[in-house]
Amino acid sequence: MLREPFAEFLGVLILIVFGAGVNCQVLLSTDGGVSSSPKGDYLAVSFGWAVGLSLGVWVSSGISPAHINPAVTLAMATWRGFPWKKVPAFIFAQTLGGFVGAALVYANYFHAIDIFEGTGIRTMKTAGVFGAYAAEYLTNVSAFFSEVLGTAILVLVIVATTDKKSSAPPPGLFPLVIFLVILGISSSLGMGTGFALNPARDFGPRLLSAAVGYPSTVWSFRHQYWLWTGIIAPVVGAQLAVGLYDLFLYKESDSIVYKL
Repeated sequence: MLREPFAEFLGVLILIVFGAGVNCQVLLSTDGGVSSSPKGDYLAVSFGWAVGLSLGVWVSSGISPAHINPAVTLAMATWRGFPWKKVPAFIFAQTLGGFVGAALVYANYFHAIDIFEGTGIRTMKTAGVFGAYAAEYLTNVSAFFSEVLGTAILVLVIVATTDKKSSAPPPGLFPLVIFLVILGISSSLGMGTGFALNPARDFGPRLLSAAVGYPSTVWSFRHQYWLWTGIIAPVVGAQLAVGLYDLFLYKESDSIVYKL
């Protein structure tokens, strides 16, 4: 009962340790009191998140389906027969992994945050190292669209490269596909919203930021941005990706479309 959810927990934890960790290093190292020179740029951020997700999948895939994303879990339950009774435990474990992963990153960097912000001060200047926030120039509709698009591409690649009748990678090398797709999405589409693509990746760390003293703006930003772009948009994107793939391309018996 616990092995699969715990594997999902570890997968998300590893994702956040690398992802939020690189966010912290790149941002905080721009302060001369933290580092003599900046340690990284946007490309480093892209690589950090890509490494984190691919390693998270590698760690969890031998035990669980390696969803490590509530949007993927819900899409697999909707379209591919993943047991609905497992969904609550998976989503709870994934979200907890995001929270604990962010807590580990915060413990590792809180002295640097104190230097960057001021001792004990926590503002929106550094909140973005944990949760994802849209750039000022984006409208709410554009931010929502960006997250739906990014998540749809991520999940489309997942279902296409795990299709036995497609050009699936050799056993054990699927995480390399994940590395490439996250690197591509972040490098090509991620600038505006910070490419959340995953409710656990955004909500868990955002919850941690609120718990350690960041302002209530982490929740009220753009009229509950965390809900409609951090959670609803990835769920919509994942549902669209699996639904369209199954309607037009997938022919295996685990799809509800095949059964119809």
